[in-house]
Amino acid sequence: MNIILLGPPGAGKGTQARFLCEERDMIQLSTGDMLREAKDSGTEMGKIVADVMARGELVTDEIVIGLIREKLKGDKKGGFIFDGFPRTLAQADALSELLAEEGETLDAVIEMRVDDEALVSRIKARSTCGGCGDVYNDNTKPIPEDGKCSNCGGTEFKRRADDNEESLKQRLMEYYKKTSPLIGYYHAKGLLSSVDGLGEISAVKADIAKVLDA
Repeated sequence: MNIILLGPPGAGKGTQARFLCEERDMIQLSTGDMLREAKDSGTEMGKIVADVMARGELVTDEIVIGLIREKLKGDKKGGFIFDGFPRTLAQADALSELLAEEGETLDAVIEMRVDDEALVSRIKARSTCGGCGDVYNDNTKPIPEDGKCSNCGGTEFKRRADDNEESLKQRLMEYYKKTSPLIGYYHAKGLLSSVDGLGEISAVKADIAKVLDA
């Protein structure tokens, strides 16, 4: 099963993708992770990525599609989760063509809906375990009193430098300008389902499971 998780920064896509990888043996294709991995891989595509990044330029859609193509040719396990791609209608068309070429289908697009103000206040309060990536929140899921991650026991927690109100509003604006048209695009294709991205993590997980099991 191949799916796309759609939603603005901080909607919880990464957390839910991790559950799907653990419980359904899916493979998360995060654009950022793929680019970092390619840059250090020494492959032809990796050298192109490293060169573009060294020049401080933006990686083209063709490069990202090339990286996804490489992944699709490998072990598919329980299917792929596209996280952070597509971001634009042009990328959505390119992904559709690539999946058709590789004999793959897109089975579901899940939009994690959020209220902007609630999202900003949630993200300003979040920190991440440096060991396993588990997400904590000062208000709803504080770091345990012993200072250790309840998932891996790690003691290093990080806050993103751009998790501040001004930067977040800028990132949200960018998302709505470029990515929100995808909601209509996938709705027209009959692939879109929406879940409340601001619910309890377990409730969001259950809502996503309902979509996939249907």
